[in-house]
Amino acid sequence: MRMTNLKATYTRILSSGVVVVHWNRDHYDYLLLKAYNYWDFPKGVVEVDESPLQAAIREVEEETTLTELRFRWGDVYRETYPYNQGRKVARYYLAESTTTEVRLPDNPQLGRPEHSDYRWVDHAEAWSLLTPRVRAILDWTDDIMARLARRR
Repeated sequence: MRMTNLKATYTRILSSGVVVVHWNRDHYDYLLLKAYNYWDFPKGVVEVDESPLQAAIREVEEETTLTELRFRWGDVYRETYPYNQGRKVARYYLAESTTTEVRLPDNPQLGRPEHSDYRWVDHAEAWSLLTPRVRAILDWTDDIMARLARRR
């Protein structure tokens, strides 16, 4: 009997999002969105006809109505380690919002908002709400912002 080496082939799904920050007197607050029992930054699947950065900007607008993001730190990004049984990776960019006015509009496909809640939180609260996979992104954003502050 001849054995064939069968390799599972699949395409990894790339989600793309933005760590949205807002300056609050002496520190940055982070925008977190809640879906089910998990908090995360705004993100969603990259569509065929768009770049990951375009997808990230689109997802922020679709999920929060925020449109005027400032990518003060450039188009740098960080990806999570694979999750969802190794099928997904999330890529995050870092941008500042001049406003904290967020709305959670209905997703046309779901007939309801994609997220049940949102919060602007400081670093300590973000850390307490996020999963370890997303905490690595939070640490990365702190490093990026600290580097810029040292250059001033």
